[in-house]
Amino acid sequence: MASKELTGSESRAAAESLLSDPRFELMPFDSFDEQVAHLPDGATVTITASPQLELEATIATAEEAAEAGYEVVPHVSARYVRGPDHLAEICERLRAVGITDIFVPGGDREEPIGEFESAYDMLVALNDLEYEFEEIGITGYPEGHDFLSEETLAAAMEKKAPYATYIATQLCYDPNAVLAWIDGVRDRGIDLPIEVGIPGVMKYEKLLSISQKVGVGDSVRFLQKTTGIVGFIKQFIGSRGRYRPDELVDGLAPHAEEYGIRGLHIYTFNQVSDTEEWRLGRLDA
Repeated sequence: MASKELTGSESRAAAESLLSDPRFELMPFDSFDEQVAHLPDGATVTITASPQLELEATIATAEEAAEAGYEVVPHVSARYVRGPDHLAEICERLRAVGITDIFVPGGDREEPIGEFESAYDMLVALNDLEYEFEEIGITGYPEGHDFLSEETLAAAMEKKAPYATYIATQLCYDPNAVLAWIDGVRDRGIDLPIEVGIPGVMKYEKLLSISQKVGVGDSVRFLQKTTGIVGFIKQFIGSRGRYRPDELVDGLAPHAEEYGIRGLHIYTFNQVSDTEEWRLGRLDA
C-alpha cells in the first residue's frame, strides 16, 4: 500500500487523534475500581478474561463499570463459555446494563470448558441468538502466534470476519510490522477497521506484580503467543525500566487513515495512572 507523506503538523494531529479516545484494557482484579478511577468519564474500558480469573469475574466487573458510566467492552472468550445457554445468559446480562460492544477471542484456556473450541464456533452460535451487539471484535496477530501458523491464522480470520465489525490486535512493538500485517489483511479482502494493540507505560516492578496475580501459567501463555514481546524486552531494557510507547504511536499515526486504523487499544496491565499521565502529556504538548 502506497504511503502518503504527511507534514510534521499533520503527523502530530494524526497522533493526537489516535490518543484522544483510545480503548483501555484492564484486568478484573480487586484493584479495578482504583485503576479505572484514573480514566476520564465515559472512557472505553475493555475487560480481560483469563484461566486464573474465569469469565464470571469479567462479566461482573463489566456490569459494575457499565453502571458507573463507562463504555465497556468485555472479553467473552469462547473457551470459557459452557454452551449456547451460558452464552445467552451472558448476553442477557450484558445487554441489561447497556453494553453494545463485545470482544470475542478464543481464549487461552488449554481445554475448552464447554463445546466452543474456537472464537468462530461461538460467533456462529451468537449469530443464532436474539441478543444483538452493535460491535463485535475479533483478534489479529501482527507478529504471529507461537501455537498457530500464519496460514491457520489467516483462514480463521476469513471465517470470523463476516460476523465481526472490527479487529483488535495483540501487542506489537514495531509499527512497520503492524502496517505490513494490515497490508496482508487487506490483500485478503478483509476491510474491517482495526484497533491496534499497544502497551501503555510500564514499570518493571509493577509488571512483576501483575504477572504474579495473573498466575505463572497465564503469563507464560501470553508471552509465548505474543512473539512481539522480544521487541518489548529490547526497548524495555533500553528505557531503563520504564517503557513509553511514543515511537510506536508516532510510527503508526501518519498511516492511520489509509490503513483503516480506527484507534488504539492500550494494554495498561493495570498501570492506568502512569499510562494516562503519559497520554495527557502527549495531548497537551
